[in-house]
Amino acid sequence: MLPRLAQGTMGAGERLLVVSEDAAQLGRISEALWTRLPETFLAHGMAGGAHDARQPILLSHEPVPANGARYLALADGVWREFAEGSESAARVFLLFPPERIDDARATWRMLGKREGAERKYWRQDGGKWLEGP
Repeated sequence: MLPRLAQGTMGAGERLLVVSEDAAQLGRISEALWTRLPETFLAHGMAGGAHDARQPILLSHEPVPANGARYLALADGVWREFAEGSESAARVFLLFPPERIDDARATWRMLGKREGAERKYWRQDGGKWLEGP
C-alpha cells in the first residue's frame, strides 16, 4: 500500500514524510519501499540522519518534515498535524488497520468541520484502490 502511495507522490514531483510511532512498522515500511515494487526505485531514509533534507521519502516517529515534504502519510492510524512552524501539508494519507476504524471515523468527522479540508476515502479491493465506501 505505502509503496504505491510513495510511487505516486514521487510521480507528482513531491516528497513524502511517513510517520509512525512504531519502530517495527517503520522497518517493515522501509523494507517494502525497497522490495515491493521491483520496477521502481523508492529512495528513502530514516529521520535523524545527516541527509534528511535530501530524502525524497523520509520515515519518522514525528511529523517533522525535515525533507521539506508536503505529503504526509500517517502509517499507524494516528492523526497528527505537521510540527509547529512547518509548511502545511498539501495532502495527508491516514492509513489505518480495521481495529482503528473508530478513531479514523472520529478524524473524518473532525476534518469535516475544518474549513478548506477536502476529504476522500479510498479502500483497497483486490489490490486496486477504489474511491468511496
